[in-house]
Amino acid sequence: MSHFRFKGLTADRKQAVVEFEAASWQEAKKRVERISELKDIQIEALEKKSEYIYKVRRNGSKVFKGSQDAYNKQELKNALVRLGYDVDTVRKKWFNISAGVSKQEVVSFIRLTADLLRQNLSYNEILILLQEDTSNTRLKEVIKEIQQDLQNGKEGYEVYAKHEKIFGKFAAHMLGIASSSGNMAEVFESTAKFMEREASFKKNLRRSLMMPSMAMIAVIGVILFYVGYIFPLMAEMFLRFNITLPPMTAATLQFSEFLQTYWLLITVLFVSPIIGFLYFVKTPKGRLIVDKYLIRLPLVGELLHKMSIEIFSRVFYTLYSDSGQNVEVIRIAAEACRNTYMEQQINNVAVMKMLRDGTGLVEALEASGVFTRTSLTRFKMGSESGAIREHAKSLADYYEVETNYKLEAAVEMINMMVNILIAIALTVITVISSEAAIIQPNIEM
Repeated sequence: MSHFRFKGLTADRKQAVVEFEAASWQEAKKRVERISELKDIQIEALEKKSEYIYKVRRNGSKVFKGSQDAYNKQELKNALVRLGYDVDTVRKKWFNISAGVSKQEVVSFIRLTADLLRQNLSYNEILILLQEDTSNTRLKEVIKEIQQDLQNGKEGYEVYAKHEKIFGKFAAHMLGIASSSGNMAEVFESTAKFMEREASFKKNLRRSLMMPSMAMIAVIGVILFYVGYIFPLMAEMFLRFNITLPPMTAATLQFSEFLQTYWLLITVLFVSPIIGFLYFVKTPKGRLIVDKYLIRLPLVGELLHKMSIEIFSRVFYTLYSDSGQNVEVIRIAAEACRNTYMEQQINNVAVMKMLRDGTGLVEALEASGVFTRTSLTRFKMGSESGAIREHAKSLADYYEVETNYKLEAAVEMINMMVNILIAIALTVITVISSEAAIIQPNIEM
């Protein structure tokens, strides 16, 4: 989010100066136009805060260089003069390239915050310490902005939602509700733990599938090169002598000619569905449909389904209280589980049954149709014993261990399937090549 300021004159000719935040210049301009219409303000200027580089000296000392955010060059120059500096130059920074913030740095920020909160430090003190300690310029700016927004009285969710690109949607949502949860340390700890495990899950999955993927791509490349280039050259020699080709060799030659003739059409037909699917997934309806059937897939779908239930249970455990006012906790846990279909079913079915019909928690969750039998059993045991919070944590820990083990089994299964496909492809190439090798020329010719 960028900072903007507009100056204008009211209907009674008074000066109006307002500072605000917007995602882009276009959005800021539209907002100012709406304010102008509603408040009858004549806009004189709209400025965006930018970074300026300056060179100053004091009482003939050596030149001192620095940088400062300001709305315009003259404003910064006047401020430096008021501070007693002789200004040499002030110019806008040409290239304002901010370094990115890695997931590891985000997790480190969240975990350190949780540890310091457990030491009974105030959140403002923690932000000051982390801002001074971090070496990442971009993260330092984000922490400073968070501190200023909280001091200005903004809600935690609003503050962290601005930095969703840095923290990620899940972490921004969880950190946003931490300030109002009454248990900030535990919320930060749970968020850091999940992000660490998610990063480990993705890393292990990529590392395990890298070699099978490369092998599969190499085999496909070899097949296309063999069928599209090498095989036609070999078959052309047979056709030149009017030799009758065996069935598989003839079929392969026809397929090769088809690929060479319609390669552009085949490419379009292959790429278009992929592009269309990616576009469809980005739409709300597409995301809902994909998430609905994604958790029903074998192997990977089961893992993702149980991970979503694990997140729901962990967030539920973190925010649940014995006061009985926990409908909002269920809504937040549903949003955090990162599956739009599960979120919709929990909010539209489970929560509505609780509010409208007075249904109990376990019956409402069962009616949603997105929880496993194991998870429902755990919630039922917790509800009957009065320890539902502890059972939610136990369920989250259980699914954490189970998904880790099942990930290894799923990777091994995928590796085996890829190896089988590679073996089949190589066998087909070998058989076709062998058939071509036993072709005999016509002796009479």
